[in-house]
Amino acid sequence: MTKTSKFRIAKGWLVGSAFTLLSAAPALAQDGEKAASDKSALDSYLLDGGPLTIFIVAVGLLSLISLTVFNFMNLTKAKFAPDDLKAALLDHMTNCRVRSAIELSASHPSYLGRMMAYSLPNIDATRPDDLGRDHVEDAIADFSINETRKQMTFISLLSLVAQAAPMLGLFGTVFGMIGAFSTLGLNAGADPQDLAKDISVALLTTMWGLIVAILSLFAYFFFKNRFNALVADCHGTAENLINASIQTVNADAHLAKIPEGIAV
Repeated sequence: MTKTSKFRIAKGWLVGSAFTLLSAAPALAQDGEKAASDKSALDSYLLDGGPLTIFIVAVGLLSLISLTVFNFMNLTKAKFAPDDLKAALLDHMTNCRVRSAIELSASHPSYLGRMMAYSLPNIDATRPDDLGRDHVEDAIADFSINETRKQMTFISLLSLVAQAAPMLGLFGTVFGMIGAFSTLGLNAGADPQDLAKDISVALLTTMWGLIVAILSLFAYFFFKNRFNALVADCHGTAENLINASIQTVNADAHLAKIPEGIAV
C-alpha cells in the first residue's frame, strides 16, 4: 500500500470519526441535561445542604408546625368566651343572681368562666352604687396577669424559633465557607465542583433558616393578636356583666334622675 493510499484512508477515517462525534454531540448534550434535570428538588434544596440543613428543616419546621397546630386548637372562642356562657351569665347578672353566676362560672373551664369565678366573689352588696366594682376589676386584672403568663408560653416559643432559625442558618453559612476556603488552601487549583458543594451548604442552610424564621415570625404575631383579641372580648363581657347588675340595683335611682316633663 502506497503512502498516498494510507494518507487517504487515514483522512477518510478522521472525517468519518469527526462526523460521528458531531452527530452524537446533540445526543450527549441531551443526556447531560437529562442527568442534571433528573436531580430531584429534594436533592437540590435539602440533601445537598448536608446534615445541618436537614437538622434545621426537621427541628425548625416540625416545631413551627406543632406550635401552630396547638395554638390554632387552643386559641378558639369556645375556649375563651363561648356565646352560651355569655348569655347565661348576662341573664344571672341582670337579675342579680350573683351566686348562680359564680356557680355557673366555676363549672365552666373556659377563660371567661374561670375569670368570673375568680372575680365575682368580690362583689360587695353593701355598696349599691357600684357593687364594689374596683375590687372586681382588680381581681380580673390579677387573673389576667397570671393567665396571660401561662397562655403566652406556647406563643412565645414561636418567637424563640424565629430567633434561633437564622442563627442556625448563619452557623451553616460560616461552616460552608470554612469548608470552601479549606479546599482552596489545600489545593490552589481546586475543582469548582468541590467549592460549589461547600458554597451550596452555606447558601442552603441560610435559605432554610430564613424560611423557618419568617414563617415563625408571622405565626407569632398572628397568634399573639388572636390571643389579645380573645382576652379583650372576655374583659368586655365582664364589664357588661357588672354594668348589668349595677343598672338593675340602681334602676329606680336612674329613673329618678330622668325628668318626666316640664310643667307649663
